[in-house]
Amino acid sequence: MTAFDIISPVDGSVYATRHYATQAEINEALARAQLAQPQWKATPLSERQRLCSAMVDAFLANEEEIAHQICWQMGRPIQYAKGEVRGLAERARYMIEAAPKALANIEVEDKPGFTRYIKREPLGMVFVIAPWNYPYLTAINSIVPAILAGNVVLLKHSAQTPLCAEQLHSAFVEAGLPHGVFQFLHLTHDDTEKLIAHPAIDQIAFTGSVPGGAMVERVAAGHFKHVGLELGGKDPAYVRADADLNHAVETVVDGAFFNSGQSCCGIERIYVHADVYDEFVARAVALVQQYKLGRSDDPDVTLGPMVKASAADFVREQIQEAVSQGAHCHIDEALFPLSQPCTPYLAPQLLTNVHHSMRIMTEESFGPVVGVQKVASDDEAIALMNDSEFGLTASVFTQDEAAGVAIGEQVETGTFFINRCDYLDPALAWTGVKHSGRGCTLSVVGFEQVTRPKSFHLKRI
Repeated sequence: MTAFDIISPVDGSVYATRHYATQAEINEALARAQLAQPQWKATPLSERQRLCSAMVDAFLANEEEIAHQICWQMGRPIQYAKGEVRGLAERARYMIEAAPKALANIEVEDKPGFTRYIKREPLGMVFVIAPWNYPYLTAINSIVPAILAGNVVLLKHSAQTPLCAEQLHSAFVEAGLPHGVFQFLHLTHDDTEKLIAHPAIDQIAFTGSVPGGAMVERVAAGHFKHVGLELGGKDPAYVRADADLNHAVETVVDGAFFNSGQSCCGIERIYVHADVYDEFVARAVALVQQYKLGRSDDPDVTLGPMVKASAADFVREQIQEAVSQGAHCHIDEALFPLSQPCTPYLAPQLLTNVHHSMRIMTEESFGPVVGVQKVASDDEAIALMNDSEFGLTASVFTQDEAAGVAIGEQVETGTFFINRCDYLDPALAWTGVKHSGRGCTLSVVGFEQVTRPKSFHLKRI
């Protein structure tokens, strides 16, 4: 067995040690899943719903421990960690309630002498590869609909947050889920690739980086597997001249800096109409200065460390390069004395005098920094919002809903917001365009990713 350590960004200590699965353990997990799937597929949907609901109850009952582990594994401030536990419950319960409609037979028009319908069949075995930044919310998007649809699931969590896989498994065990329906494996990169290509795997649901998504596509190519990819983002917000400025500033700043900016749908670039630009910047700077950077286990901290020192240094390099190209920093790092090079602790930063020849406005930062650019019109804002290889979410702040919707119709994005950002509504399809990925989770549409259509064509004699 090969061991690996979970290094906490809070203080650099070893928070826990785990072992990567051996080949024998991988083979045993695959065998258990294959044995369990036919019986699980035959289990009535009402029973699948009951067991998934019981899992949510068991998960919530362990809220304190789970929140503590989130804080120490990936650095989210403890005052926010419970929000992910409750968010998992919200999403799971929505999908449990939506399952009968989402999985119902699709009826077609009557044809004399025939009975015709389309059934939703489970794919078989779903391999979920989950990231560390929202370790439960990203995983549950795929796990619950897959299980509700009659699939079995193998979960490979990030090596930064492996205890999350164990907590999910414990909740399913407590709920009484049949053996083999949901399992987790701690895997090396090599073993992950081998499992992607394994003939027993029918679908891969991957959330992570663009290079990681490219790896999944490369390894799965030629095996005719279903692949869902939720990748990166460089999500824009546009503040129109008619926006409620107090609401826009509060919402966009939170969207940019929550979770230390480590959100695929976080706001990474802001475009503000010239009429309100100066006031927006002044208010945003004042709000950013109120953040408290510190240890995640401090209940007063609002901005925790980034997940690793290397990630923080990457953002520092982006900022320094932008400044060398003429960008202006508005946040004095002296206000955040814990922020130091070669540590995960990074002061929040707001930049102006930015443009799209700077990496800070085009390359995913995944950290507590945002650029603010002045625009003269809706058309200019739309062009800049679309000038990106990403397309996960986009936001417009305006009091004219019709004008906002007209902008949304032109923006290349998976989700479009008016007067909000950085939020997943479980009733809506979560999807991206361009390098933000392909496929879909959440909503009734998300069940299409973990099922296949099977047509029934019956002629009456």
